[in-house]
Amino acid sequence: MRVAIVGATGAVGHELLKVLEGSSLQFDELLLFASPRSAGTQLTFKGQSLTVQVTPEGAIDADVILASAGGSISKALAPRWVEGGAVVIDNSSAFRYDADVPLVVPEVNGDAALGHKGIIANPNCTTAIAVVAVAPIHRAYGVKRMIVSTYQATSGAGAKGMEELLDQTRAELNGEQAQASVFAHPIPFNVIPHIDSFQDNGYTKEEMKVAWETRKIIGDDSLKISCTAVRIPTLRTHSEAITLELERPATPEAVRELLAGAAGVEVRDNPEGKLYPMPLTASGKYDVEVGRIRESLVFDGGIDLFVAGDQLLKGAALNAVQIAEYLQQKGALTARQRA
Repeated sequence: MRVAIVGATGAVGHELLKVLEGSSLQFDELLLFASPRSAGTQLTFKGQSLTVQVTPEGAIDADVILASAGGSISKALAPRWVEGGAVVIDNSSAFRYDADVPLVVPEVNGDAALGHKGIIANPNCTTAIAVVAVAPIHRAYGVKRMIVSTYQATSGAGAKGMEELLDQTRAELNGEQAQASVFAHPIPFNVIPHIDSFQDNGYTKEEMKVAWETRKIIGDDSLKISCTAVRIPTLRTHSEAITLELERPATPEAVRELLAGAAGVEVRDNPEGKLYPMPLTASGKYDVEVGRIRESLVFDGGIDLFVAGDQLLKGAALNAVQIAEYLQQKGALTARQRA
């Protein structure tokens, strides 16, 4: 069994290596690929030094490919990888909205992965974190409307985003003028209500991704969703304030108990003890933290909650590996015969 990572030297690529080290996925060989600029880089996996190769234009001799090199690369090359016999789990937005490509969060709709035709899409990081918390509530009480405000870390823009936060913060503290490059404005000591490109309806593409993808993953096209996405000056972990209007009224106590037994969720909800989700505690954690669970003052029987999830893990690398694990557990991921 061969596993390949495409985009191995990026922020998500590094997390994929870490997640695979502790994964239940059974495989014999790991292949690493990246751009020509990164070729020859040495990365360590389970104490072994592996050389990063240039991503080929054609097939890759692997059984499963974890792709995190960007949408343009995936769009151009993933079909060729599939033709070569690989199952592609793609972390970009290239295939998320294709009707015949499953968009999967294993805790929510793992069985959808079994219907793949060679490509399985990983959702947007913000969506993945939200649906882990919202899906159990939807199954139990039915969600009619969902209002989301996000607080997204700079690592959502990759390693360059984190570097810009650190560089600009040093500049500001030294009394220098911070120059924005990755983000639309300087990020230190600021929040920017602008992630991705603005659409004709006034929402950004990042905000619309939450709406489009949540409906597809949960499997309910009638769900009404509004999102405001905001970049904040933290390094990793996205947080989200979520308000839910429900078809059947729920109490905070019932939702708290429900989520305490939900896969991929850690309930941190003790305001008196100052216990609630935060990037500081959720970073590096596999589970999504959920807290501040309370009755909505807007929707009768509705619920407000706050979530924090490491977007490099559950929002990207971890979710991709979990999809591969799920396929293998179901007997849907097997090694090919090689000469």
